[in-house]
Amino acid sequence: MDKGWAGGDNVEERSPLIQVRDLYKTFGNGLKQVEALKGLDIDIYEQEFISIIGASGAGKSTLLHILGSLDRPSRGHLYYRGEDVFSWGENKRAEFRNQKIGFVFQMHHLLPEFTSLENTMMPALIGGMKKRTAAIEAESILIKMGLRDRIQHKPSELSGGEQQRVALARALILKPEIILADEPTGNLDSQTGKLIYDLLLSLNQEENIVIVVVTHNESLTTKIPRCITLHDGEKTGDRLSAKKI
Repeated sequence: MDKGWAGGDNVEERSPLIQVRDLYKTFGNGLKQVEALKGLDIDIYEQEFISIIGASGAGKSTLLHILGSLDRPSRGHLYYRGEDVFSWGENKRAEFRNQKIGFVFQMHHLLPEFTSLENTMMPALIGGMKKRTAAIEAESILIKMGLRDRIQHKPSELSGGEQQRVALARALILKPEIILADEPTGNLDSQTGKLIYDLLLSLNQEENIVIVVVTHNESLTTKIPRCITLHDGEKTGDRLSAKKI
């Protein structure tokens, strides 16, 4: 059993929030099959901040997509609070993604015709929140992201770092338990990248949101409490760091 880390002692007495068990993912068919993940076992506990590192093609993004139920494993299980996510129907998985998971990607995927406020509101509106309530929530989060003066700006009027902060605000609008971030600083300079990581850390420490970040930036991973290393689809390392951001 992978005990993981949950920000304190006696972790073995706590139940994991997320459990990955004997997880495989194969792409292609016939002679052209590629095994992206090979029998992964990972426990993720509440309050964790985890980085997942590895070379290109190691399976990092594939794992993140399965954690968020955006993709299905070829075999194996993903458990959320003891329930097998892929035994659920599509409607329940969609509700899980909308209510429990916030996604942040390297490419921010902001809608160009909408303002920062409107982009941030989108998941809340999809989730059935009233427009006025969603606007109030979105404005509050954008201000916390340091974007008070960019609320009515469209993506083309924002810097790369500002766009990524809007994407982070959008991920937070429904107060998720888990943020899954795929190379969130990949297109940013080092100073702006550290700002994004500092924001993620504050969300982890102040809001107790679980953060799982896929990254190539090893200088920052040394400062993240837990680091999982993947190589050719297998977990080859799972260490704790003495440093903090």
